[in-house]
Amino acid sequence: MRPVALALFAGLLAGPALVPAAFAQDAADLPKQNWSFAGPFGTYDRASAQRGFQVYKEVCSACHSMKLVHYRDLSGIGFDAKQIAAIAATVEVSGGVNDDGEPFNRPGLPSDMFKSPFANDNAARAANNGALPPDQSVLLNAREGGADYIYDLLTGYADPPAGMTMGDGMNYNKYFPGHQIAMGQPLHDDQVVYSDGTKATIEQEARDVTTFLAFVANPEMEERKRLGAKAIIFLALLTGVTYAVKRRVWADVDH
Repeated sequence: MRPVALALFAGLLAGPALVPAAFAQDAADLPKQNWSFAGPFGTYDRASAQRGFQVYKEVCSACHSMKLVHYRDLSGIGFDAKQIAAIAATVEVSGGVNDDGEPFNRPGLPSDMFKSPFANDNAARAANNGALPPDQSVLLNAREGGADYIYDLLTGYADPPAGMTMGDGMNYNKYFPGHQIAMGQPLHDDQVVYSDGTKATIEQEARDVTTFLAFVANPEMEERKRLGAKAIIFLALLTGVTYAVKRRVWADVDH
């Protein structure tokens, strides 16, 4: 695996202290993308989210955790119980201690949280030149521009314009504030082999992993939107009934 793969999202995941004050202005200029989950009636594209989980598992999870996500939560993007059990079983987690008082590991269960790539924050920093890769559980909600920012940054790597001086170890990105980012380009064509046969271009990988990050950050979104639609319909009907009652009550009053 490429070293940059181990640092996936290091730039877009940088903490607030590393983001320039001009970020909000830059974010407003992000190219807008069409997302299936956008709008009051939006829903998650399950196929895209599943491919995004594959990108996370094969690339991002090498250094980024999802400490707020259980394997069983993958049912929300269409995995069935058997598939989830198989996914969880591919990792080993601490099983506590055995009868002899010795710690042991066991295969993961659907009820387990996603396994973190490092034992603790110090180990994570040591493996990433002192930087702590942020957790991705609610990353999309924590970034100005949300899904558009993540997608645009992942696809925004390019050669710097003529005459632009780049800092040591920095990479040019069209959509990162200041346009210089320490993270090397994380996604590449055919970096993963999608099980459904979809062509794994940089743009497709970025779109899919963004959809997955949108789901894990807002797993209740579809239910919330359904509830909102029901509430609007109920209030509209109540308004009609209230108006009809008012007309009937005051029908015989001389105005």
